[in-house]
Amino acid sequence: MSWRTVVVSRNAKLDYENGYLVIRGEETKRIFINEIELLMLENTAVAMTGYLLAELVRNKVKVIFCDQKRNPCAELIPYYGSYDTSAKVRSQIQWSDDVKGSVWTEIVSDKIRKQAEVLLRHGKAEGDKLQEYLTEISFGDATNREGHAAKVYFNALFGKKFTRAEDTPTNAALNYGYSLILSLFAREISANGYITQLGLFHDNMFNQFNLASDLMEPFRPLVDELVLVNMPDKFETEEKHQMLELLEQEVFINGRKEYLGNAVKIYTHSVFDALEDKDASLIRFYQNEL
Repeated sequence: MSWRTVVVSRNAKLDYENGYLVIRGEETKRIFINEIELLMLENTAVAMTGYLLAELVRNKVKVIFCDQKRNPCAELIPYYGSYDTSAKVRSQIQWSDDVKGSVWTEIVSDKIRKQAEVLLRHGKAEGDKLQEYLTEISFGDATNREGHAAKVYFNALFGKKFTRAEDTPTNAALNYGYSLILSLFAREISANGYITQLGLFHDNMFNQFNLASDLMEPFRPLVDELVLVNMPDKFETEEKHQMLELLEQEVFINGRKEYLGNAVKIYTHSVFDALEDKDASLIRFYQNEL
């Protein structure tokens, strides 16, 4: 089972050798590919062989490329993640509005529930208000309780003057963390044979990851809480490496403690079961504790 997060932040050449990722820089390191969950290339001077890229795809390793500012800018996604991709995509196109609405209702409800838990863990009375919103959610969140909850939630976490549109270290950290979570979901969607462009609720023609944006919603509070605890006054290389601790978090799902990457796999698969079987009760959400 893959579990390691590997970050390459210096000039290096990467290649493949007998099942290992070989990193040739100031010193040579070898890492067994089957152990790697995510490979992040922070330095634009990193060179990779085509053979290694093919092996990383074959072993379903998530590869994220960063730009000159060391911010994630692209990722490696296979064309075909499952032997029956064609059948899965045909089914995805035919998901009914009723089924998508019921699944989206559960996802939004769990997101607000986890936002309330974050607030209450940190002594924020607004957590009670979010719990009230949970009782008011209608089918498909037609009354936009999610939007109302978000305003209360972020103001409670980061102050009443906080907005997501500002260019601040806090927003930079949030965006960085969200991009990591989004990449995990994009990989799992592809691995299950579906396409990321067709979402349940998100429907932006310019968003390649509408479905990943839908599925990741209950996982956003993990990023929010990590940023709240660390509250950076700058967001540079050290802080970005701190954010990678997110991928090593453990949560409970299906009664077991799992690393975040495995929890994403279990949850994503359960969402697809719910959509295919038209039964939203099949969704398995994570918990921070039992």
